[in-house]
Amino acid sequence: MNTKDLSIGGPAPAFNIKDHHGQTVKLESFREKQPLVLIFYPGDLTPGCTIQLCAIRDDWKKFQTANIAVFGINHGDADSHNKFAKKHTLPLPLLIDPQKKVSAKYGAMRSFLGIRLIRRRVVGIDKHGIVRYIKNGMPKNADIFKAMKPYV
Repeated sequence: MNTKDLSIGGPAPAFNIKDHHGQTVKLESFREKQPLVLIFYPGDLTPGCTIQLCAIRDDWKKFQTANIAVFGINHGDADSHNKFAKKHTLPLPLLIDPQKKVSAKYGAMRSFLGIRLIRRRVVGIDKHGIVRYIKNGMPKNADIFKAMKPYV
């Protein structure tokens, strides 16, 4: 799938990757069960990413009550993700995308001086596998809830 194809109302690209606990996470597993939010972020233990994911942590019960699964995702390995999660008591699973393939499918890549980097992007997917929210940067959790509320 070309990243130009990722749009609100379109199908979410399939993925099948491991989280920092070694569990396999597949988009297909959520079909007809619950919506999910993917938070693409550049790096573990960096200031902006810490702020963004700690905000999710602080609203974690709201996401759970709304039955919205939330995942952080970047190219970091399990050790890096575990250190990040432990240091900041992050309850959300952190997905490991070492070749940045999932990040590329979701349009969460940018180039800087010829280096491919993951950019901040939040994507909300309904339980039918349809993209319902796309926002670059660090949207407020209230904005994510508002966009996803009709799909829970």
